[in-house]
Amino acid sequence: MPLYEHVMIARQDISTAQAEELIAHFGKVLTDNGGSVVGTEYWGLRTMAYKINRNRKGHYGFFRIDAPSEAVREMERLMRLHDDVVRGMTIKVRKHDEGPSPVVLAKHARDERERERERSGRPRRSGDRRDERDPGEDGRREYDGGRKPDGERRADGERTADDEGRAEADAKDAEAKDAGAEDAGAKTEESA
Repeated sequence: MPLYEHVMIARQDISTAQAEELIAHFGKVLTDNGGSVVGTEYWGLRTMAYKINRNRKGHYGFFRIDAPSEAVREMERLMRLHDDVVRGMTIKVRKHDEGPSPVVLAKHARDERERERERSGRPRRSGDRRDERDPGEDGRREYDGGRKPDGERRADGERTADDEGRAEADAKDAEAKDAGAEDAGAKTEESA
């Protein structure tokens, strides 16, 4: 019999138990029509790349199927009629991969990394270390993009071309403001 892999997405507002019951239900449909389910996996509630029928998330289920094409067509037909199923896709494969799918392997690896971080006492992400910095004068943390104020040198004692250009631009802006203020003052004296 031909081998297939099928992924289905169920609505986000059903429970995990209901999603797993859907997977079992459609597995039974396949076996009733002369096929067999080699394996199933519940991938969990995952965020989709775009909305489908006003759903941003969905419960993902994965099937490895060894069944005639008629059984697969019947399962797909029943999925289209079921209100809780948002989308499904079946592909024909030459052979089934051994072990868990790459999605499950990635999830286990991510969970293992998080457990390791918790054991070592490190923050979850490098961005969490910002909480350890001292707050600014007003109580908020400030970030200046790594720039130094004019006149200060970097840690190695050198000024970069970017620092020089910024200092020149600031000086020109200050001169333009002064010139604008003098012109405005002269115009008000002439009109009086």
